[in-house]
Amino acid sequence: MYTLRTRFKRDIVTEFLPPARPTKKQRVIILAGGMPTVPNKKDFLKFFSDKGYWVFHPRYRGTWESDGKLFARSPHQDILDVISGIHQNFISIWDYNLKDKKPFKLSPSEIYVIGASFGGPAAILASRDKRVTKTMIFSPVIDWTKSGKAEPLNLLIKFTDQAFGNGYRIAKNGWKKIASGKFYNPVNHIKEIDGSKLLFVQAKDDTVCRYSETKKFAAAVNSKLITLPRGGHLGSSLLLLPRFYKVFQKFTK
Repeated sequence: MYTLRTRFKRDIVTEFLPPARPTKKQRVIILAGGMPTVPNKKDFLKFFSDKGYWVFHPRYRGTWESDGKLFARSPHQDILDVISGIHQNFISIWDYNLKDKKPFKLSPSEIYVIGASFGGPAAILASRDKRVTKTMIFSPVIDWTKSGKAEPLNLLIKFTDQAFGNGYRIAKNGWKKIASGKFYNPVNHIKEIDGSKLLFVQAKDDTVCRYSETKKFAAAVNSKLITLPRGGHLGSSLLLLPRFYKVFQKFTK
């Protein structure tokens, strides 16, 4: 099995899969991944494709195959650009040279954004868009000025540069914007968030992103929070487990 690829807004390279079987409704999942990490989510895409979803995994601008600079603009804008892109004609890059290629264009009945860790703010901030039906967020960054003890911002900056090199091309002063707490920071947007569209999942022993910040934020926006006593820094792969897929099904109904 290989995934398809496309580009949205010229810059954003996105892996995707259509539903494995014909469906009456076009239900869409967009995965806002964490960083720094290798963007390998084929199992996630196949799982939800088999469940009847269109599934998209974009690379934020300035990361991996995508063009642009990371933090030149808020990464949640990249998620919104993908949402705009799926409503227009887009093609599979793999099929680019085929004479009989047919463009895709969706009219989704539901759009779900799944965010994890660094992608948590992207999912939370994108939820303000009326086209987003609901969002499910795992172990998110809620406030960049209050890092977890295992991954303070200065360590994240150094590790990203040394371990991933040009996999992440940061805009000038990009990290300073993050450190300021005024950019890509959910805690600044509490009054704009409809908590009924959000479901958080986090473990108390998460040392990367503070559970206490998520708990306060969820209460402030009146959203649901599933608390695990243990588990560390959780990711979207939890959705591949029957227990959490059932949670997703219940939440999206």
